[in-house]
Amino acid sequence: MGEQPSAKSNKAAKGASAKPASRKPADAEPNGSATSATSATKPATTPASAKSAKSAAKRPKSAKPESRLAMVRRARRINRELADVYPYAHPELDFRDPFELLVATVLSAQTTDLRVNQTTPALFAKYPTPEDMAAAVPEELEEVIRPTGFFRAKARSLIGLSTALRDRYDGEVPGTLKDLVTLPGVGRKTANVVLGNAFGVPGLTVDTHFGRLVRRWKWTDQEDPEKVEAEIAAIFPKSEWTMLSHRIIFHGRRVCHSRKPACGACPIAHLCPSYGEGETDPEKARKLLKYEMGGYPGQRLSPPPDYPGKPAPPLGTPAGAE
Repeated sequence: MGEQPSAKSNKAAKGASAKPASRKPADAEPNGSATSATSATKPATTPASAKSAKSAAKRPKSAKPESRLAMVRRARRINRELADVYPYAHPELDFRDPFELLVATVLSAQTTDLRVNQTTPALFAKYPTPEDMAAAVPEELEEVIRPTGFFRAKARSLIGLSTALRDRYDGEVPGTLKDLVTLPGVGRKTANVVLGNAFGVPGLTVDTHFGRLVRRWKWTDQEDPEKVEAEIAAIFPKSEWTMLSHRIIFHGRRVCHSRKPACGACPIAHLCPSYGEGETDPEKARKLLKYEMGGYPGQRLSPPPDYPGKPAPPLGTPAGAE
């Protein structure tokens, strides 16, 4: 799953001169603006979150390594505070059933969820079932999914997994990890997305955002997704895995960017050992916020009812027309 391009990185502010953030976290508003005065659907915040960057700036570096117990407690507190910031966190792919979610997740490789969501309405209008997609003419399917990139390889995966669903599972998406990963183009990440959001089976979605943030937070130093999944699974109760994934991915897409994290506008800066890697000036950091946190449309054309931002525009909408 991709992220929005961000501006070229500024140099991180040196610790002695970093301006502590003195504002509350940039909360999402019903009209999508992070600074709107309207607060009817504004996510709840905690006092600690409101002073996060200020606290982080003042916190002295500890010479003593953090214990395992302290790390677990900090990790669980981060999860609780992210739940307050993003009570509306959800999968950012539009879908109506397990088959649509499976297909959309396969298409999301090496592109944004927005581009997938702009492509799937036409795709599912033409191929609504596994039987329909299994019988697709490859060149015609490729043309429909071309906007998502790598369309030839993705078309092969879609036809292959649809054929397997038709022939081995009576046209139904299986609800177990061991069955899902046998389908063409489906790995553990895709399987966990489908299980957690279409079947209610807890799973961790270790995408690029998830991996980046858990390493910044020092929950793990692993790079391999399966090892990351195993180590994070040991920190949290299984019942938290799916929503934890959504919260971390939301935060990574909106605030804790890859090249230029918005440290000065981060609601959990006081809990982050990597505070200062990005922009610490509150005003400059607010300009780095994305999606509803920055007042922009989200990624879903059909977001959940509790989403406080604006829906994404359909494919082909002229700039500024949404």
